[in-house]
Amino acid sequence: MSIRIKNNLWQVGGSGLTDHADAAVYLVRFGDKAALVDAGSGRDQPQLIRNISECLGPNVQLEYLLLTHCHFDHTGGAQGVRDKYGCGIVAHELDAIYLESGDNRVTGAVVYGARLEPFGVDIKLQGQESTFAIGSGAVRAIHCPGHSPGSVVYTTDIDGQLVLFAQDLHGPIRSEWLSDEKQYLASLERVANLKPDLLLESHFGIFETDHVIDDFIDECRNPRPEACKC
Repeated sequence: MSIRIKNNLWQVGGSGLTDHADAAVYLVRFGDKAALVDAGSGRDQPQLIRNISECLGPNVQLEYLLLTHCHFDHTGGAQGVRDKYGCGIVAHELDAIYLESGDNRVTGAVVYGARLEPFGVDIKLQGQESTFAIGSGAVRAIHCPGHSPGSVVYTTDIDGQLVLFAQDLHGPIRSEWLSDEKQYLASLERVANLKPDLLLESHFGIFETDHVIDDFIDECRNPRPEACKC
């Protein structure tokens, strides 16, 4: 089961689709190539794989797994996705170190009573921005640290609309994750200035229209502790 958001864009994982511990997982397709944004915790891997395969279709290659940050609910399923599809795993170098070393504290695996098995990152993002050509389209990666040292948002154009994958835009800020509140607030400002038409978040859903997106970002500046997830 998956949720079609618009042409060539689906939610394929997350609570209600896969394990309740999974952050949202999004699939975007550009002709005969596709990219997955995050991979969930890995606790419901068979269902995630079924959902991905149904949306890919028979002649589409999953080229990249784009990780937004290192936390377990986004990355625990990464190795399983790569094993199945042969895609390249992408993460910022400042978070890749914790994935490759299997750091259960910084990745938040301990919050889930889990252990993150170390895995290699194929493409380590550096600096502020990178762009990936994917089939007939492209995805831009923008470093937005704060929630984690290497947090990244991704943008792409679909049917003339700017789509923003901004996982865990809501935070929270925790010292054990090496969070940085000053960087986080600056990153929120950076994201707000992108003026997306569609914002896809990891735990709080999908936001459309300028004022709804702006209101959500304003709420992120003053997060409610009881609403925080990693």
